[in-house]
Amino acid sequence: MVVVNYARRMAVPFARFALFLIYFYFGAIKVFAEQGAANPIVKALLNSTMPGVSPEGFLIAFGVFEMIIGILFIVPKLERLGIFLLALHIITTIMPLFVLPEFTWTSFMVPTIEGQYIIKNILIIAVAIVTLASLRTFKEERQDKNV
Repeated sequence: MVVVNYARRMAVPFARFALFLIYFYFGAIKVFAEQGAANPIVKALLNSTMPGVSPEGFLIAFGVFEMIIGILFIVPKLERLGIFLLALHIITTIMPLFVLPEFTWTSFMVPTIEGQYIIKNILIIAVAIVTLASLRTFKEERQDKNV
């Protein structure tokens, strides 16, 4: 029972830290490393959806966007904004499964390593939902202020 109680206390703080770590670290790779593993697929998606945009500038901006998402999860009261931006980000990260099948599938329902990486984002969605479920509603917050 002690382990379960400890897990209950630590679940949401650890989930928030995990979201911070993943987003901040992967964003920093895009900003500071020229040969990041995700760079080729990000550039291909960019070329497919917005061909006139500079890939180098976009990678830096996208990396900063990811870093901001990460930071929002560890700053109290900003988690909702983080979840909103995460939802937008997830939409863009899932797109290659449909827009760039040559990068993400070897055959029907058999993903490449990049495709597996994208599909695993369902874990990020689950952790974000747990974090969202732990937040107080705006109505609850207003009621507390009025008491």
